[in-house]
Order: sequence, then structure tokens, then C-alpha cells
Amino acid sequence: MKTQRPIISDDEHVVLKFRPRTSAQPPGKREEPTRPARPASVANDLSRYERPREEPDDFRQRMLANIAAFAFTVALTAIGIWLAMSIADLRKTQDCVLMGLRDCAKISVMPRS
Repeated sequence: MKTQRPIISDDEHVVLKFRPRTSAQPPGKREEPTRPARPASVANDLSRYERPREEPDDFRQRMLANIAAFAFTVALTAIGIWLAMSIADLRKTQDCVLMGLRDCAKISVMPRS
């Protein structure tokens, strides 16, 4: 059986030259005249983006919110550690029972008074 090869024409394969961009404008667009350079201190100044505030910052409220967020994070971390320890203990007990061993579970006996 003969193998068939696709017919390749020169129209299908074209090599394109890569030309890196030298300006910020896409090719084909006219560039506008450049503006005079600003001093570095004016360019880095962000005060032009500031808006006047109606009321001053409430630092006490911000600190209380930060404390509440920190307490929530600590509580979530503590719950996560407790949960991981409980799951590990449960898995250890389950492995012991599945191996057929005795005395796997800890039974606490309260003394009678």
C-alpha cells in the first residue's frame, strides 16, 4: 500500500519577520507631539489623586476592627489545630480497631464519691 503525502504549496507557508516595537503606539498610528518632561518630584507626587475627606479618620474604630480581625484569625487557627488533632486521633483509633487490636479507645472512669 502506498503512503500518501499531502500536497504542499508555497502559498501555505509564509515566514513573517519579527519587528520589535520601538514606540508605545501601535504600528500604523501617528504619534502625537511629545510633551515636555516633568521634573521627577512632580511625577512621583500622588497628592493630585487625593480627595478631601468629609470627616477625619476614626483611628479608635480602625484599631477595634483590627483587634477583632486578629481575634477571629486566632480563633480560626485554634479551631483548625483542634480539628486536625481530633481527626488524627480518630484515625489512629480507627486503624487500631481495624487491625483487630483491643484496648484501642481510652475510657475514662470517674471515681464514685
